[in-house]
Amino acid sequence: MGERTRGLQRWLNLRGCKPALTEDGVPGPATRSGIIETFRNTAAPAATPADLIQLAARLNCTVRQILAVAKVESAGGGWDDQGLLKCLYERHYLWRRVKMAVPFLSNPSPGGYTVDADKDGINDSWEKVADATLRFGAGFAFECASWGKFQIMGAHWKSLGYPTVLDMVWAMSRSEAAHYDAFARFIEANGLTKALQAINGDPENSRAFAKGYNGSGYAKYVYHLKIAAAWKTAG
Repeated sequence: MGERTRGLQRWLNLRGCKPALTEDGVPGPATRSGIIETFRNTAAPAATPADLIQLAARLNCTVRQILAVAKVESAGGGWDDQGLLKCLYERHYLWRRVKMAVPFLSNPSPGGYTVDADKDGINDSWEKVADATLRFGAGFAFECASWGKFQIMGAHWKSLGYPTVLDMVWAMSRSEAAHYDAFARFIEANGLTKALQAINGDPENSRAFAKGYNGSGYAKYVYHLKIAAAWKTAG
């Protein structure tokens, strides 16, 4: 654990962690705070209209179709009001990896979602990611949350072409354009281009995308209806 934590501390320091961490391999409060604060960015540049047009051309779809997905996935925004990426920690994902119950962090059942139960101004999902990182490593912890404007699970980092899951989340924390790039990577890697192109105001035309993007249980959450409704008001 010591060498793993030391490597994480070095990684955070190289990306401007303030205050800089002592690279001692000790998974203490300073490192926990550094995990959260290094990814905080209150001045990330927004994607430009040109960025969106370029992405639509890349996916051979319309900007409106992309914005419809964004609206459903994260109410259109990629960060919370504290400058942290939208993040939803999934405790059952960690359970699958470690096969042990840990309060708040690992459980065979999904759930346990809270926003700021301890009222410290930090999204609870980020705190769970930080705590899971200190206990099990950044790879497991960051893979067990969905990130950013399009709520892409960290577990997809390799298939999307990122060097590590930390690099995936770091990229998204720097600019909104990186969220759109991650979305395009996901669409391309999972063969969802045609499904994305079919999205319009008819929920039936959004079913293929809903299933491919949100899983076989999409109908339970009327995801296809939400996408179609968002398309009507997007753009």
